[in-house]
Amino acid sequence: MNTSAQSNKPTTTTLEQKRAQYAWQYAESGIGACSDKYRNLAKAAPALIMNNGLMQTLAFLNSKNERHHQALAEHIRRWLSVKNGGPDRDMGFEYGMKTMLDFTPDQYRQATDEALLILRWIRQFAAAL
Repeated sequence: MNTSAQSNKPTTTTLEQKRAQYAWQYAESGIGACSDKYRNLAKAAPALIMNNGLMQTLAFLNSKNERHHQALAEHIRRWLSVKNGGPDRDMGFEYGMKTMLDFTPDQYRQATDEALLILRWIRQFAAAL
């Protein structure tokens, strides 16, 4: 078997792998900030989104002055920015909300789906750390 030919092949990262990579990074920083509180909030966040909506959940998280709420909100906003081709950083609550207000219904649904998908990974990694 020719290992040099295999090592020269370009590696492509799937979207699911990118989600996992980002979620690992987010979970590590969230756990570092406040451990059990972040874990529990990451577990509860998908239900909050499903019951209340993405923007309402982000507004709720932003309204809390506790580090674990702020960290999870930042992680969701950052992933949504990256996923939509934006910069790899949190653009902030106001910018994110104003952007989502201009979304078409399909764009909003896609953003909600992405938030739920990244939270699935964050939940799993936060529980493991």
